[in-house]
Amino acid sequence: MKVYCTRPRCARPNNNCPDLDDMATLKTTPQKYCTSCGMPLLLDGRYVPIDLLKRGGFGAAFLARDRRIPGMPLCVVKQLQPAGNLTPDQLKTAERLFETEAEVLAHIGKEHKQIPELFAYFPILVSSQQSGQTDQFFYLVQEYIDGQNLEEELVQKVFQKKTFSEQEALEVMQEILQILKFIHDKGIIHRDIKPSNIMRRQDGTLFLLDFGAVKQVATASVSSAPSTGIYTVGYAAPEQISGNRVFPATDIYALAATILNLLSGEEPSELFDPYMNKWTWWKKVNINPGLRYILDKMLLPAVSERFQSANQVLDALGQYLTPPTIIPTSISNSGASINKTQSAFSIWELLLGAAFSGFEGGLIAIALFSLIKSPIISFILATFLLSLLIIAQTKFWLTRLNLLIIAAISFGIVLFIPDIVLPQVIFIAVTAGLIAIAATALFRLIYQFLSRIM
Repeated sequence: MKVYCTRPRCARPNNNCPDLDDMATLKTTPQKYCTSCGMPLLLDGRYVPIDLLKRGGFGAAFLARDRRIPGMPLCVVKQLQPAGNLTPDQLKTAERLFETEAEVLAHIGKEHKQIPELFAYFPILVSSQQSGQTDQFFYLVQEYIDGQNLEEELVQKVFQKKTFSEQEALEVMQEILQILKFIHDKGIIHRDIKPSNIMRRQDGTLFLLDFGAVKQVATASVSSAPSTGIYTVGYAAPEQISGNRVFPATDIYALAATILNLLSGEEPSELFDPYMNKWTWWKKVNINPGLRYILDKMLLPAVSERFQSANQVLDALGQYLTPPTIIPTSISNSGASINKTQSAFSIWELLLGAAFSGFEGGLIAIALFSLIKSPIISFILATFLLSLLIIAQTKFWLTRLNLLIIAAISFGIVLFIPDIVLPQVIFIAVTAGLIAIAATALFRLIYQFLSRIM
């Protein structure tokens, strides 16, 4: 039997132990030691590392077997291996985060089937390779998920010149949102959502991994916690990068960046224009406008403007994913049907946009008809400007704050026009807004009525 040494920088970590091929010997042997460095091989007297799974900046993960359970099931042994150039404070932070991961897994791993279960957490003291000194290593043992993470899946797809389809990305998004809903309800913010931390088991079930950057918050708080500077560039929200408080919306931002990575095959940092300080992913990803709206809202820089919970995103997806109305055509069309997808806007956003368009249209009309003598030219210009504003709203170029700023500036400009009477301006603009709301609501009702009867 081959046993892998877990001491960092061991020169020959692979140990051949033929006597452990005998099951009775394997179960009763007190300990085995690395033939290269003398490190104890049987961790906590129970776990037998057999291979290195991966090694990162702060630790390593080993595939192991539990010799105390019949059948010796596989498990994952994670070892804290911080870089040697860390300061004492940084080392303490790494140890605290590692212990926090164990505490979180112990708390929630048994409660949710898509979070790995914790089996053990322990430190061991061993003789150092430097004479007269001892080394301390920290380990946690968790459930083994047999599968691939989404980063590995994406690499395979890109090699085949493909990426995740919209449907595949949606399925990932919905499953992870359900997990986020669970952990956020427990007062836990993951803070490191990314493709490599989402594992797909052989049966297709997705698991959320690596709770080492997790932050627990008191239930009496506003579901926020100070950031510790642990994040992945490209996936981390602005408040996390700046070291400010993190929220459930911080995980929602990272999930949206993850979905963009799966859809485009490119790192999120390549889909963001730092000069303009805005996302440009839609130039490389062609998806339904409804899903685009949801992703854009998840990625807004201001926490208050994003979805505030996983539930809100799931509700928005529920509207977007509502089965389309199928309208049968005549027999001459061979049974073809037309699918009408639901609008990307909620009813309130639709009415708000109508109110803005009407109000702004009234102000534009007042300004142009007051300044330009030709009614025809004034009408053409007013129609053109109003059309641009409507297009900007449907393309999601303008946020709610942008709409308020434009309305305020337009109102201020109109007040400076000679001979303008303020009460008349307010009356015309407000009336135009109300008319636009009424017309929009009426057309929506007519559309819904026709959709049901046709």
